[in-house]
Amino acid sequence: MRVVLHEWCCSGGLRTPEAAGLFGDAGGVQAGLPVEGRAMLAALLCDGVRADDLEFTLLLDAAADMPLPEKRDRVTVIRVPEGEERRCLAEAAAAADWTLIVAPETDGILADRVAVARAAGGNVAAADGRFITLAADKQATVIALAGAGVAVPAGCLLPAGGRLPDPFRRPAVAKALDSCGGEGLVVVPRGALLPPAPLPRRVEAFVPGVPVGVSCLCGPAEMIVLPPVRQRFSAGNHPTYLGGDLRLGSPLRDRAMALARRAIRGLESAQRRARGWVGVDMILGDREDGVGDRVLEVNPRMTTSFVGLCSLGKASLLRAMLAVAAGEGCLWPGAETGGDGSFTVDGGLVGPEAFEPGENDEGIDGRRAR
Repeated sequence: MRVVLHEWCCSGGLRTPEAAGLFGDAGGVQAGLPVEGRAMLAALLCDGVRADDLEFTLLLDAAADMPLPEKRDRVTVIRVPEGEERRCLAEAAAAADWTLIVAPETDGILADRVAVARAAGGNVAAADGRFITLAADKQATVIALAGAGVAVPAGCLLPAGGRLPDPFRRPAVAKALDSCGGEGLVVVPRGALLPPAPLPRRVEAFVPGVPVGVSCLCGPAEMIVLPPVRQRFSAGNHPTYLGGDLRLGSPLRDRAMALARRAIRGLESAQRRARGWVGVDMILGDREDGVGDRVLEVNPRMTTSFVGLCSLGKASLLRAMLAVAAGEGCLWPGAETGGDGSFTVDGGLVGPEAFEPGENDEGIDGRRAR
């Protein structure tokens, strides 16, 4: 079975006009995006070759370098010339059994690449266009979740150039509507003002608790909820994502998994279906009954959690995702293995001492926000 791997940063996306709009004319690329993208692509390759029935077509920017796994005879590399990223994606997707696209939601990049591959006849392991569009908009997502009875932080849409009203409770969190990887995330401490921004933003109340990401394998027949990952962020009022910790015991683990399932089902409808890898970011409060738990956003794409989760078992997690996306029955052994370690955004797996239990447990919203 031939699988195309397209990771936007490594597959030529950083040399497209969209990148200039995303990162600015000064070339100030958000460091986390290409680093996380490369880590996910490397993990997908190493994990994927565990499955004997998979062969890969790797779309790689002509100027990029990517170490190949030991079983490199099952990986065909297609070098992508500058300006040819979308064309190469379409051609490769048309000739493959599956296409996996790793891309940011920002400015519709993810939705566009999925549409390009599908228009060429490719079978893409991704949600449909309506689900991607909804989940890519953080304000629309929380409205849909609230309508489905899923708890979300109180908040509002702040228009371009708008100022946060004085009565809005601080600390608060401001975020771009379609960002990823913490881009544009700002913590507003008590008594502080939020400078106006050129684009609309969502502003929401600070929610104390443990920041957790839950990844789900979605398909037409079932949803497999994977072990939750405790997320780690840098300190300060502009926190950045550092990586994750695979240690999250019950009852937090059980609450997180149940809430993730409810969140994805809350966004689905007869015309809007999840498929492939979907991540749910949340804050788990300190009440054991889960009353303080809140869903922050839903990511309709591959997330960095794959880097850590694929280390839990010897069987291929990517192969399990494709099986679920195809509607086949699947049992991924790693789902029950548990883990005793952490991972960083650059793809490194580190020991359990890297993040001490309880560190930064108040969530990104709580970094020096008081």
